[in-house]
Amino acid sequence: MKPLKMQSFTISLFSILLLGVCHVSRATLASNKEKKATYIVHMSKPEMPASFEHHTHWYESSLKSVSDSAQMLYTYENAIHGFSTRLTLAEAKLLESQPGILSVMLELRYELHTTRTPEFLGLDKSADLLPQSDSVSEVIIGVLDTGVWPESKSFLDTGFGPVPSSWKGECESGTNFTTKNCNRKLIGARFFARGYEATLGPVDESKESKSPRDDDGHGTHTSSTAGGSSVADASLFGYAAGTARGMAARARVAVYKVCWVGGCFSSDILAAMDKAIDDGVNVLSMSLGGSMSYYYRDSVAIGAFAAMEKGIFVSCSAGNAGPSSYSLSNVAPWITTVGAGTLDRDFPAFVSLGNGKNYSGVSLYKGDAILPGKLLPFVYAGNASNATNGNLCMMGTLIPEQVAGKIVLCDRGVNPRVQKGAVVKAAGGIGMVLSNTDANGEELVADAHLLPATAVGKKGGDEIKNYLFSDPKPTATILFEGTKVGIQPSPVVAAFSSRGPNSITPDILKPDMIAPGVNILAGWVGSAGPTGLATDGRRVEFNIISGTSMSCPHVSGLAALIKAAHPDWSPAAIKSALMTTAYVTYKNGNKLQDVATGKDSTPFDHGAGHVDPVSALNPGLVYDLTADDYLNFLCALNYSATEITSLARRKFTCDASKKYSVTDLNYPSFAVNFGSGGADAVIKHSRTLTNVGAPGTYKVLITLQSPGVKVAVEPETLSFRQANEKKSYTVTFTGSSMPADTNSFGRIEWSNGKQIVGSPIAVSWT
Repeated sequence: MKPLKMQSFTISLFSILLLGVCHVSRATLASNKEKKATYIVHMSKPEMPASFEHHTHWYESSLKSVSDSAQMLYTYENAIHGFSTRLTLAEAKLLESQPGILSVMLELRYELHTTRTPEFLGLDKSADLLPQSDSVSEVIIGVLDTGVWPESKSFLDTGFGPVPSSWKGECESGTNFTTKNCNRKLIGARFFARGYEATLGPVDESKESKSPRDDDGHGTHTSSTAGGSSVADASLFGYAAGTARGMAARARVAVYKVCWVGGCFSSDILAAMDKAIDDGVNVLSMSLGGSMSYYYRDSVAIGAFAAMEKGIFVSCSAGNAGPSSYSLSNVAPWITTVGAGTLDRDFPAFVSLGNGKNYSGVSLYKGDAILPGKLLPFVYAGNASNATNGNLCMMGTLIPEQVAGKIVLCDRGVNPRVQKGAVVKAAGGIGMVLSNTDANGEELVADAHLLPATAVGKKGGDEIKNYLFSDPKPTATILFEGTKVGIQPSPVVAAFSSRGPNSITPDILKPDMIAPGVNILAGWVGSAGPTGLATDGRRVEFNIISGTSMSCPHVSGLAALIKAAHPDWSPAAIKSALMTTAYVTYKNGNKLQDVATGKDSTPFDHGAGHVDPVSALNPGLVYDLTADDYLNFLCALNYSATEITSLARRKFTCDASKKYSVTDLNYPSFAVNFGSGGADAVIKHSRTLTNVGAPGTYKVLITLQSPGVKVAVEPETLSFRQANEKKSYTVTFTGSSMPADTNSFGRIEWSNGKQIVGSPIAVSWT
């Protein structure tokens, strides 16, 4: 079955983005046939002619056959077999036609835009259940991002023993970074810029460090979230005060800098994955995503497949393109795809109007110029600008004479939220109210604004605007309330978190789960302020930011804890443990909410649910998978031998006599697509559970209330007598005719009376 909603490409395209990342632009233009672009060349290593002593000689010979001047940027040994180089379009096509060359993939560029969680996840109360520090310290988390600020207290190595003997990596020196910047906590640091420089020219070392040093902040934040050491008295301007620590505070961290001011390039990212596999990481955390493309065209999916084969758990962010449907990135089944939810912590800042009404908002502003406790003149930005988009508070759009000394209401959208405040401040405004529009609804994300400011939801924003438009002399003030915990309901699915269905393979439910991704406190850099704006001269040790970039490293760190407790578990078993123990209801029994709709969230929003790491350490049963299981899955997608070889890096031929089915993949969730009809349609899924707990008997419970589908499980009871024993079952979905674009959701749960092994069900009529 071929994937849905895809376009065909003559030359494979691959693209990468950091999530919190949006706009796509081609790294090179193919309209000029003589203009060179970067290509990633996949070679079929088994087809190397016997006349070559080494595969690199074959690569060089193949390249020289189409270009005398082309040089290799990288050769790849682990993530793929092949190399990257600069070629004209004609040379690329000629190279792709040669024997032994699987594909030639054009590189694309994407632009980079962008304390309490251990307690919230229950890690503080379960020290006796968690693996001892000695075993966790043997686990190595590799993070692909913008690098690291090694001076951050999150990377102190106090109390750490020698570096694990399994580690083969390096600490590379460069601009503002030496080998001494690594220690027994931050055990490795590398940087990859050849692809970047081949397209954009040399890294401008006056603006960023050509080294593993993080000048942006994103990489330091993600790596300290995954595996940062415990740091007491951490906060951002007093907000979120407490002890900050990564999910696996005793794990080792290795960073791979792949993103620069000018973007992130696929040849560099693939080279970093290649090295990380060879270096010996156990977990690979990538707050990265790719364009929607077949798995054999997606270099992150290809690299992740190689990592999975080596026993490396790969966690990626789902994306920040929600709440739109079909907005997911990283949907390959061997990748753990993570969406974002909120914490039970908030930073309230209220808008108080001259008519006596108050509206709740959020803010991380902290400064000397807190607004006086009196009402101040209030103006709508759209009425203080001559620009058609003046309401958005874009650079240079406000009229200083009309905003000076006033609080200004700006609409959210297009430019960064914190930049709007900077624009108001530059025009002489003394405060800002940031109002959501339809695109963001009631989702509130706190920011460390440069002036007194708060963000309000769409409903409140609309009422505030009505006041502004109707009162001849509107006034307002902002009241900052600090940090509040115990906010309910929590978690709720973040509106920005990308949603399913899976546009590549509808039969694989994505995202896999959600984790904390809103207002997350973690380590920061000394070279940038908390807003990231050039005009922000403030410096902080910790920052609070949001995105699926933040939820991904939470799961990476939790996977490291599970790996330490169960070193023999496969990446699929670890993923299964996290998924089948995730929760979908609050303690009061109500279902998880979606802030975008204000209604119950669905498996297309939250996947299997919100992670529960303590339960995941002892899941009872797991759904395990091997590399060959995934290759059989590719056979079910009718991939050709060449396409599968691109992923497998070895010859693998589908058995023509065997009937392959996507529904046979032993995945911990169920996605059922009845197409346009559904009447009397029957779809069967087969699954196998492995006992990783005590002997016991598990009984099945099905919850799915829909007139459009009937679900039957056979057998209904599974008995396990010993560890690692396997038992199989079949789920039969019988559909009835339903209108197009109808969805129904439910769960299949196996329980032994103590443990529940749960899987989400998503049924669609398209």
